[in-house]
Formats: sequence, structure tokens, C-alpha cells
Amino acid sequence: MKTNYEIIIVGGGQAGLSMSYLLKEKGIDHVIFEKKRIADSWRSFRWDTFSLVTPNWQCNLPGYSYTGKDPYGFMVKDEIVEFLEGYVKSFDPPVEEDIEVLSVVRDELQDAFIVKTSKGVFTCKQAVICVGNFHSAPLPKVANKFPKHIAQVHSAHYKNPASLPEGEVLIVGTGQSGAQIAEDLHIAGRKVHLCVGNAPRCARLYRGKDVVEWLDMMKYYHLPVDKHPEGEGVREKTNHYVTGRDGGREIDLRKFALEGMKLYGVLTDIEAGQLQFAPDLKKNLDYADQVSENIKRKIDKYIAENGIVAPVEPGYVPVWEPKEEPGSLAISDTNITSVIWCIGFGFDYSWIKLPVFNERGLPVHERGITSQLGLYFLGLTWQHTWGSARFSGVGKDAEHLLEAIEKQREPSVGNSVDLAV
Repeated sequence: MKTNYEIIIVGGGQAGLSMSYLLKEKGIDHVIFEKKRIADSWRSFRWDTFSLVTPNWQCNLPGYSYTGKDPYGFMVKDEIVEFLEGYVKSFDPPVEEDIEVLSVVRDELQDAFIVKTSKGVFTCKQAVICVGNFHSAPLPKVANKFPKHIAQVHSAHYKNPASLPEGEVLIVGTGQSGAQIAEDLHIAGRKVHLCVGNAPRCARLYRGKDVVEWLDMMKYYHLPVDKHPEGEGVREKTNHYVTGRDGGREIDLRKFALEGMKLYGVLTDIEAGQLQFAPDLKKNLDYADQVSENIKRKIDKYIAENGIVAPVEPGYVPVWEPKEEPGSLAISDTNITSVIWCIGFGFDYSWIKLPVFNERGLPVHERGITSQLGLYFLGLTWQHTWGSARFSGVGKDAEHLLEAIEKQREPSVGNSVDLAV
């Protein structure tokens, strides 16, 4: 393996592969450094019944799209890996697996980036960082207050109900992972105690179509982050919970409660063996329903304005209401033997030794282009649109970066992008 490349791509997921496809098509010298193996995050950090929540017809990478028999279905974990493996076979990218990038620095004398790895030092003219936003799966400090006999695991490391000790399960958090893992355990007959956060939810089907199809028709997925009502703040928002499992359905936590799942507000602390909860269960359930109904109203408006013939559906009526707000629960009064923390992920870009991050350590960029000439990011959450970190939008972002990369390769290059860090 040579030590100097025109472009080094860090990360071999859908973002890194998309960038590689476009570079190879242009005949631009490059390599992908993948810490483990292609699509490792899909292989290693998803539970066994995991499925996409976006339909298969949205899976479009540069030069490669879903061509299976179920375009309106939802690929499960193994099918997602097969999809990416098929992408690799389709164009044979120059990927080097089992190479961890330890640091990226700039050497102005060499006019190059110095990329230190677990297998040596490499140089390149330009670098594309394709490692996403989710780099670690930490447990919170309050986890240390649980009795030692209770098993604790982050959602990234949950596999299936059988992987947990027998007994009841406490799940903390109700984003997509929390809601779907709660369903997974509930279906398996495990008693679940669920701490409900303020994540929104979304219907799966409405007025004859998948909600994703309606939103696609409404051009929601084309909306750039700078035009979004919440601006860059939308990058911090929790995803709506819904599932693609068994062909897709909505998740209604109230229905789970009717069927025996125990719901609580946000977990705030543990004191003397007592779980402490905020009095916000009803508020959080109502908020999730309100967001779902607001999406439906926008679809109604679109249908009416465009004269579309579609079946009419009544509004949502809650099937269950909490009779009280449980303030605490003694662990000893339950048979809780395991806790699953569905509280999000941590990020760490400290290995990139360049001044392109804000005070929180997040990349500052304009659609992936940083103030450091020749350094780019691809596959970030809401990098440009809702689909930037997904199969549906990462290719468009890669095409945008390709234009910047090609411009940088030209003999005369303008100044770097002026971004405030």
C-alpha cells in the first residue's frame, strides 16, 4: 500500500462509499480507511430485529439503488448489510479495512494533510471525514447508583431479549431505539418499565400512503437546514419514533400501557434504591401525539390544495391515559434485572487536529465544506437536509463535495470558506 494519496476518505459506511464511487467515476486517486470493516456500524451496533424506518424505495446511493421485490417494505439489519456489500461489489472501491485513523493534521510545508493511522503515516491533498456523529455509547453517571446485580447496557449493544438476564427490564429513553427495543421486548413477553422522554412520534400510514411517501411528495426531504423553521437547532432534535418492523407500523406507547407495559416520566435519579421520575409522563405522551397529529394536518392541507383523492381518516383518540404520575419506584418491589440506556450517543473529533470545530467540539461547515481548505465532512445529521445521514440524501451531499474537491484540484484556487468557529 502506498503512503501518498490525492484524497483519503475516513470511514467505510454509506457516506464513505458514496464519496468513493463519485471519485472513482472521475478517475481521482483516493483510498478509504475503515477502522473495522465495511458497514460495521450496521453489523455491530444494531439489535437483531432492527429495520429501517424509511421505505426501501428511498435507498439510493450514487450509481446504486434498491432493486428488490419490496420497494415499500423496510430492510432489516442483515439486508442493509447485504445492500452495502452489493454496492461494494458493484464498483470495487479502494478500501483498506482494519485501519484506525489516529490523527489528522495539516503540514503547510508539504501542502498536505498528515494522516496517522494504526498501520503507518499517510499524506493526502484533501480529506473527507465520513464517520457520522455517533462515536461512543456512554452510560450516564446515574448508572453507577444501580445495584451491582442489575445488568446495564447501552442500546448500541443490545441484541435480543435472550441476551438479557431473565426478569423485568427498565428502558430509559423513548427515541427510535428506546421505543423499538421496548416493542421488541414486549413482543417477546418480557415485562418492560419504560421511562418516557420528550421524543415525538409519527404515524406509519395515513390516508392511504406511508407518511414518508406523503412527506416526499410534499418536498419535505428537499428542505435544507438553513430553510428549516428551527434552523441548525433541528440537528439536536430526537427522531420521531415509528417502526418498519413486520412491514411497518406506528408505535403507540399508550397501547403498550394497555397491554401491561409500565410507563413513567423521565428518570431523574436513584436514591436509596428508589427510582425517581419527573412528573412529565402525560405531558410527554401528549406532545408525541400532538406532533403526529400536526404532521397529519400538513398532509391534509397538501391533499386539499392539490385536489388529491384520498380516503379520510378520523383524528387520533388516546387509548390510555395515566391515572397518576408515578414519582418513584422501589427497585426491590420489582423484578428488574437489567437496564437498557437509550439516551443517544457521544461524539469525538479530537483526533482531527484542525481548527474547524465549535466550542462543543462539533464540526463547523457549510454543507460539509469547512474553513480548512481541502477538509470535508460527509454523512452528518442534517448536514444539508433530513436525508444527509441516510441512504436517501447522502449521495446528493457527496455530489456537492465532489464539485468542491474538483475545484480545489484546479491550478488556481480561491480562498477558503469563511466560517466562524
